[in-house]
Amino acid sequence: MNYSVIALDLDGTLLNSKKEISKRNKETIMKAAKAGAKIVLASGRPVPGVRKIAQALHLEEVGGYMLAYNGGMIMDCKTGEVLRRETVPTEFYHTIVHIAHKYGVTPLTYDSEGIITDNADHEYVQLEAKINNIPVKEVFHLNEVAALDPPVKFLMVGDHKVLRQAEAELNEKLKGEVEVFFSEPFFLEITPRGIEKASSLELLLSSIGMERKHLMACGDGFNDIPMMRYAGLAVAMENAQDETKEWADYIAPLNDKDGVAVAIEKFVLT
Repeated sequence: MNYSVIALDLDGTLLNSKKEISKRNKETIMKAAKAGAKIVLASGRPVPGVRKIAQALHLEEVGGYMLAYNGGMIMDCKTGEVLRRETVPTEFYHTIVHIAHKYGVTPLTYDSEGIITDNADHEYVQLEAKINNIPVKEVFHLNEVAALDPPVKFLMVGDHKVLRQAEAELNEKLKGEVEVFFSEPFFLEITPRGIEKASSLELLLSSIGMERKHLMACGDGFNDIPMMRYAGLAVAMENAQDETKEWADYIAPLNDKDGVAVAIEKFVLT
């Protein structure tokens, strides 16, 4: 088995456009895991959202890892051990929430169960909850509640043009102490400095005694480029961003055409 660690982005890669794991993808991943491959779910999603996919793949039984929040947290699915947890520094929470309110966009973050926010009915808060299949809890002082259990990521949601203004002020006020980037035009992410999928995969591989040449990484988005550059084999879905495809060693079929299964069958199970 040339590639014995398989890092899979979720949305647009492992999951189809209905946000489901196809029967073929599931069966192929299970087959690879039983053959000894380490499965890593590498996503910008929060832990509760990644955990539901891990459970659907029975990774708590066959073994595997959750790399959530774009790499801010790594968890062993079988043992529950947390291998990495980087949090947004608490001294920035007031500024993040204040800037969101100043521009009329909605801030949210996560606790162990789901989303916490001060505007639960916002359409994009509800969309984030639906994507991850997790609950939303409304709180009054988001910065204070979040500080009780410091989170790995904040999100601002709203109109893209307004979020761009908030982005500029965040960068000005926080001076590069956090990462500020768009995962969708309506999702502005705020994560600890230096967090991305490649550095987390490097840490994980080191902890399990594997080398990057053993890693196959599959993705479709801009935030997948670092791990694709790092991996021994980079696989982009046919539906991937053009820039993401430029870093691919292999273009797999669409996420709606079992692209992940095709790549695993071609490079892992041969």
